[in-house]
This record gives sequence, C-alpha cells and structure tokens, in this order.
Amino acid sequence: MTTENQINSSLTQKEKAVSFLQLVASGKVRKAYQQYIGPDFCHHNPYFHGDADSLMQAMEQDAAGNPQKVLEVKLAVEENDLVTVYSHVRQKPEDLGFAVVHIFRFEDGKVVELWDVGQAVPEESPNENGIF
Repeated sequence: MTTENQINSSLTQKEKAVSFLQLVASGKVRKAYQQYIGPDFCHHNPYFHGDADSLMQAMEQDAAGNPQKVLEVKLAVEENDLVTVYSHVRQKPEDLGFAVVHIFRFEDGKVVELWDVGQAVPEESPNENGIF
C-alpha cells in the first residue's frame, strides 16, 4: 500500500509547490504545511511575522473568509532549489482577482523559504497581451 509520504517524495519540487498552493487555496492549509513545509521555514510577506505559524494562521483566516477562492496556475518554473509559480488568484469566481508570483526555496524536499508578490488584475488595460 502506498502512503501519502511516499507519493509526496516522488513529486518534483515544482509539483510540490503547485500542490501546496492548491491545498492552501482550497482551505486545507494545515495539510499543506504538514506535507510540504520544512522545520526551518521562513517567509518574506511583509504583513506578517516571518515564522511558519504566523503565515499559516493568516492563510487559515483567509481561507475561512474566502471559501470560494480560485487559484489557477498559469506557469511554474523549477531551477535548482527554486520554484516560481505564476497564478491567477480570485477570492470569488466572479472577481477579477490578482496575478500572484510565489517563489519557493527547497531543502531536502521541503519548502524552507517563500516569497510572494501580487498585482490586481485591472478592469481595462492598453496591453493587448493581457496580464496573463
């Protein structure tokens, strides 16, 4: 019988980063942390303390307040110990949402560092290529 840990260990870092984001967006924040976050995790979101627990609690509060959240991965790139994921995130399906970039750093198959930046999707733009 295959265990969840065996399945997770066979995933690429890129697949782990995407799975982490999908779990968080679907409200399964603690499961995401248990599966993918390393013991020495830190993050660089300027709105919360830099430890794992502070960000996890903020993600849980966001998930509780936005149960219809939609995360659509547009691009994921892996190079060495870094994975970058570019996504369209909407709090509700009908929202314009945000273009969000998450940068993950891995050690021993676990996320040990995370950066994220976002930009609101504008209602109108002169750029014919769009934000995505």
